[in-house]
Amino acid sequence: MMLHDQKLRELGLAVIQVEAQAIVALAEQINDNFVAACKLLFHCSGRVVVIGMGKSGHIAGKIAATLASTGTPAFFVHPGEASHGDLGMITRQDVVLALSNSGETEEIIKILPLIKRLGVPLIAMTGNPASTLGMVATTHINVAVEQEACPLGLAPTSSTTAALVMGDALAVSLLEARGFTRNDFALSHPGGSLGKRLLLRVEDIMQVGDNIPSVPESAVISYALLEMTEKKLGMTAIVDSNKQVVGIFTDGDLRRTLAKNLDLQNTPISEVMTSPCALINKDILAAEAMQIMEQKKINALIVVDEQRLAIGALNMHDLIRAGIV
Repeated sequence: MMLHDQKLRELGLAVIQVEAQAIVALAEQINDNFVAACKLLFHCSGRVVVIGMGKSGHIAGKIAATLASTGTPAFFVHPGEASHGDLGMITRQDVVLALSNSGETEEIIKILPLIKRLGVPLIAMTGNPASTLGMVATTHINVAVEQEACPLGLAPTSSTTAALVMGDALAVSLLEARGFTRNDFALSHPGGSLGKRLLLRVEDIMQVGDNIPSVPESAVISYALLEMTEKKLGMTAIVDSNKQVVGIFTDGDLRRTLAKNLDLQNTPISEVMTSPCALINKDILAAEAMQIMEQKKINALIVVDEQRLAIGALNMHDLIRAGIV
């Protein structure tokens, strides 16, 4: 078969259109059964056990991960392994969420009596409310689709997309109901870039102590350049006789100074420093410091305490090393 660009575009577009229609149709299923499922999950004192076979199993795993990362403790159990010991992972305090498009998946049907014996609430997500799984469930969410995006009508496509979207609907509804915050989300993602942006504070990455470049406002430009060269932050704080920060001198200020042909050995740094300058406190998020740099088009910031004393210094390279940028 020949590959034609236009034909490939048409095939890809057809898949997206079919799946988009399947998602739109799901709006009708945000009904009393959906509400009942949310309440079961919300009041679960244990964990949500999500099960599914094949492609539904992959979707079940993703739904479990989404629930867990948004405030609803959950994990995936393979139904084929459940009858060989893994069913012991389910306790009486849990809720089972079972995914099966047909509602007749053999491996799931086989463990239904054991789930019933435990007295565990069962939420079924199928494309057939009259199926075995749909009929025995405590509550059933219908995720039936009019057609699969696969032209053969065989490969799970629209049906798995619909189940995934319904899982997201459950997770996000629970997130809102629990009052789950950005900080809560960050605490469950401490190693990723999202966690760093939501948790890492200036205090955690700023230069401190002898690494803070600082010169008195009476110093000459050449002295300030030596301090900048030694501390390697591309700037230095300018402080008054009380050690309070009154300005900053950066690489950008240096370029502008050189353009004026000033005497670097005799011109006081106070004549060419940037004052007032942007100052931050140690408790703000590192991501906020980055936003300040971007807004003001600067590459460095001085961190001060309540008395405007320099307690830290931060530049863009510190943010990059911390994984914020």
